Amino acid sequence: MLTVELHSHSALSYDGRDPVEMLLEQAAAVGLDALVVTDHDEFAASREAAELAPEYGLLGIAGMEVTSEAGHVLAIGIDEQVPSELPFEETIDAIHDRGGIAIVPHPFQKSRSGVAPNVSTEVLRSADAIEVYNSRLLTGRSNRRAERFARKYGLPMTAGSDAHIAEMVGQAVTLVDAPETTVESVLEAIRTGQTTVEGKRTPWRISFRQMAGGVKRRIKNRIADAFV
Repeated sequence: MLTVELHSHSALSYDGRDPVEMLLEQAAAVGLDALVVTDHDEFAASREAAELAPEYGLLGIAGMEVTSEAGHVLAIGIDEQVPSELPFEETIDAIHDRGGIAIVPHPFQKSRSGVAPNVSTEVLRSADAIEVYNSRLLTGRSNRRAERFARKYGLPMTAGSDAHIAEMVGQAVTLVDAPETTVESVLEAIRTGQTTVEGKRTPWRISFRQMAGGVKRRIKNRIADAFV
């Protein structure tokens, strides 16, 4: 059973803070087996993290959090960047074409670009898995709704810390019953539902700090782009 962090962000995300080395150090320190860096619409840092991971005793899996027209989708195990702003179903296809699996994070949280309000149930079910525990929760209602959906339609379930600072890596993890410690084995185990989830809430003060930091960085980047 491998302990995998499937949802984390580095400084390459507009709302992330820390370099991949700090995320890897934290993952190793808390005893994870594998880490996926899933920056918003960026792939370079995740690819770097996957290459560096063995130096930290970890399995590195490349990925990203893709912004589809309907909302966010985690692309896990891809070999190249997935284009942004495609229709949801085309995003799923693009992830599969790049060797990855598609996990829908925080699907029922419209304020965080969850896809559920924007696609039909049938279309949502085309994803490979549903994130049913995201540690950046306030009441937990959206997580419970995601779990009910996954159970009703027999979809594999995952968890993720959605860490935007290194200290929060490992707050929520997916336990993957994979026969081998390889990317292919992990992806297949998730795809076939050989998972259980564990997690705890990100402290509110840290969630708010992460959000505030993301807003500041987004404004700073927009100002910088305006002068390019």
